[in-house]
Amino acid sequence: MLEHRAGEIPVFTRRYGVKTLVYWEQYETRGGAFARERAMKKWNRAWKTELIERFNPGWRDLADDITA
Repeated sequence: MLEHRAGEIPVFTRRYGVKTLVYWEQYETRGGAFARERAMKKWNRAWKTELIERFNPGWRDLADDITA
């Protein structure tokens, strides 16, 4: 989380300035998480926005909740 916020990782987060965590899911296995991520990448923006708004209606930064 800290590396992403500091822009130390030269991928999506640095390129697009994404520094706020508004949604997350937890999985028992890395494979399960990757499968879910691949499936969600195929979703359109409206579906992703709806998911975020159901989980986090205020779009607040959740990073501190999971790193504390």
